[in-house]
Amino acid sequence: MNLFSCVRQYPNFAVYDLLVSPNCLPDLLQGGIKAKNMDNVFILASLQLQNKAPTRVFRIFNALDNTDYFDFTVQGKLNKGLSDHSSLMLPLTDGQQHHILLHFSGLQQGTPTTALYVDCRLVERVQDVPLAFKSLPQGPKQVTLKTLPTSSQVNLGETADLRKTIMECVQCTGLQEKRQSKCGPGVCFKLDMCIETAEGVECAPCPEGYTGDGIQCEDIDECQFNPCFSGVRCVNTAPGFRCEKCPRGFTGPEIQGVGVHYAQTNKQMCNDIDECQVDNGGCTPNSYCHNTVGAFHCGICKTGFRGDQNSGCRSTGLDPAPLTGRLCGNGQPNPCDVNAECVVERDGSISCLCKVGWAGNGYVCGKDTDIDAYPDIKLQCRDGTCKKDNCMFVPNSGQEDADRDGKGDACDEDADSDGIFNDQDNCWLVPNIDQKNSDKDLHGDACDNCIDVENQDQRDTDKDGLGDACDDDIDGDGLKNILDNCQRVPNPDQKDKDNDGVGDECDSCPEVPNPNQSDVDDDLVGDTCDTNIDSDGDGHQNTKDNCPTIINSSQQDTDKDGLGDECDDDDDNDGILDDQDNCRLVPNPDQKDENNDGVGDACTGDFDKDHVIDRIDTCPENAEITLTDFRAYQTVVLDPEGEAQIDPNWVVLNQGMEIVQTMNSDPGLAVGYTAFSGVDFEGTFHVNTVTDDDYAGFIFGYQDSSSFYVVMWKQTEQTYWQAMPFRAVAEPGIQLKAVKSKTGPGESLRNSLWHTGDTNDQVRLLWKDPRNVGWKDKVSYRWNLKHRPQLGYIRVKFYEGTDLVADSGVIIDTSMRGGRLGVFCFSQENIIWSNLRYRCNGECSAGTILEEQCIHINFSVYLHVHFFFFYIYRHNS
Repeated sequence: MNLFSCVRQYPNFAVYDLLVSPNCLPDLLQGGIKAKNMDNVFILASLQLQNKAPTRVFRIFNALDNTDYFDFTVQGKLNKGLSDHSSLMLPLTDGQQHHILLHFSGLQQGTPTTALYVDCRLVERVQDVPLAFKSLPQGPKQVTLKTLPTSSQVNLGETADLRKTIMECVQCTGLQEKRQSKCGPGVCFKLDMCIETAEGVECAPCPEGYTGDGIQCEDIDECQFNPCFSGVRCVNTAPGFRCEKCPRGFTGPEIQGVGVHYAQTNKQMCNDIDECQVDNGGCTPNSYCHNTVGAFHCGICKTGFRGDQNSGCRSTGLDPAPLTGRLCGNGQPNPCDVNAECVVERDGSISCLCKVGWAGNGYVCGKDTDIDAYPDIKLQCRDGTCKKDNCMFVPNSGQEDADRDGKGDACDEDADSDGIFNDQDNCWLVPNIDQKNSDKDLHGDACDNCIDVENQDQRDTDKDGLGDACDDDIDGDGLKNILDNCQRVPNPDQKDKDNDGVGDECDSCPEVPNPNQSDVDDDLVGDTCDTNIDSDGDGHQNTKDNCPTIINSSQQDTDKDGLGDECDDDDDNDGILDDQDNCRLVPNPDQKDENNDGVGDACTGDFDKDHVIDRIDTCPENAEITLTDFRAYQTVVLDPEGEAQIDPNWVVLNQGMEIVQTMNSDPGLAVGYTAFSGVDFEGTFHVNTVTDDDYAGFIFGYQDSSSFYVVMWKQTEQTYWQAMPFRAVAEPGIQLKAVKSKTGPGESLRNSLWHTGDTNDQVRLLWKDPRNVGWKDKVSYRWNLKHRPQLGYIRVKFYEGTDLVADSGVIIDTSMRGGRLGVFCFSQENIIWSNLRYRCNGECSAGTILEEQCIHINFSVYLHVHFFFFYIYRHNS
């Protein structure tokens, strides 16, 4: 068919009536648009729908193989319109007549763009066009049109009426000819963002990399999302960001991009360079070269040689056997500082770790008074941990220094150098001499992320610099809060299985309607679907546990097959059983292992293939956990009732590795979202005030607000000031408690936590430091916890400086078979938990727990279980 037989031509405008002559479509899309040099194409659908079933409005496809070139469908039940590019809330099935206009522009020149209008109102603009307007295959039946059923179409009458309808919407696009434009410079952020309407103008959403209302758009500082590798300078641009070169000792790409999503999903990866592989790293021949992360260290002469790095290493001519000196666990010479421990890594290599109370790179260690991993004086080494601590007596593992005066914020009385002391400054990290505060929420305008709206918590879910209290898209997923079924969790697809108005991504019962999302026990499972039936005691109820009868609190499922690794005999689903697989977590059916070390080439150096080398990976056998990070945490209030409640105020620093609590508060927890089956958890505890004398500590094995372990430390003896429901007396000293509360948060649990001792149906005291010594004001302590839930093994140690001051010894308790980690406070202000570190560890081996202790524990559990069954047998006989 001749293409022009179905066209009505007007000045600078043409209408193709494809419903009357559908055969025009192949000619039009297979070259007609390009031949006529058409840069703008409009598709108009006028419809009247009442049926809630899915209705396909317009589809262009290949009838031979069913390939879609363009599809626009209305989901009536969900009030959504679905296209190639998006899913939008569009209430069209109301029985009223609606016009849907799709405007495709930039087809020949400029930026290809798709704009969607509903009843002449701009709904969305995307910088792309469907496949239908790109290159399509030639030939018959390659392009077919499918439209609404006849019953749903609205008869527009003459072509003139059709043209009139289009032209009315064209006015909304700003393309109408011979008319004074309402859009001009300064109306919107950019001229091409201005859209004329019958009422005036509208401004399109701010471009990627900006935030605002379209009239004013401010650049988003993507650097706040930490897209660059640690130590690499992030440069914010307008729009976008770029990461500079990887630091010395690392190799990797420089990256740049635009927008929050890009910054969050495209992290710069810098891999350590092993300098020792080339020319022994420049160290003298016959000496040890020790590679470290980002650097290297020249060590002593090898066994059988004598000398040093300056004079060289010369052969002694003697049998090297008696000359080994200090040795590491694998028998190799110990190159570490005398105040460091030699650590044998997974691959057999050696690294060095300064002992508690010392800091440095392990090969050189210096005194670390506040135990925050930075030495009191600068050391003769190049690693970041060799720099002098900018707050010698206050732990600050992030070394934050807002005014860059060399004195850390944690110990600087005027951290922003604006002449106003921190305790009087309403922006203590941002200079603001005028102290202007428009909304009176204690945060000055200079540092307030909602200048005109009171928001004391300054919560900013999407980290776009705009506080949740004044952000119309809290989670930054492109959907306004009023339309978003998960306002605080990005979910552009808006999936909602149970149709309760809460999206699956944030629904505590995604398959059971529970619009109020009540979760009384704070276990992240809504009350409506919370059974509290947990056969293996690992904190996951049977209906949600991927190994319901095997302890696996971490719920690790490498191959995402719904079966947890603990009960899956082929974790990576590569067809090779785990006990025979040389890369248990990385698919490698060829089992290639060039050096025959028993570890497949596919996972050498990075066992879980998470792009973080095993040596610095927090969980080298779990790709979901790479670094210690408490930036995302759950707040749990343990005494929610009463008229004078003060909840804790948690401040997270150092990319999630430091937490500060500033208020004299009721008992509360800040709990990370990562669950562990077996874990080593350590941190530095410091009360940075001489005010008050109450409880602070940490938790582990958290399963819900009634079930967790807590290590808590009281400074002095004190009777709790509320004698109901019972008199509670706190004794000074470190206490380890197992919380199994029948009532949950409230007065009974509050008094039971305060009390030193057992309380019925609430708390059991597992261990108390016999010294009965309270913590000291402004003194740093280091704790080290080991928890092996499978065995019930618990052991905690406390250090003051370099000295071990408390050791619980081995405690056996199986109340909680794993869970989450966090920190605890009760009526104590200004607590610092610094240099936090956790590491997945379920092993019972040297370096974690003494091997003979593990054997003893296993044997004891075995005897206990078998004696129990023997007793029942004799009783029944």
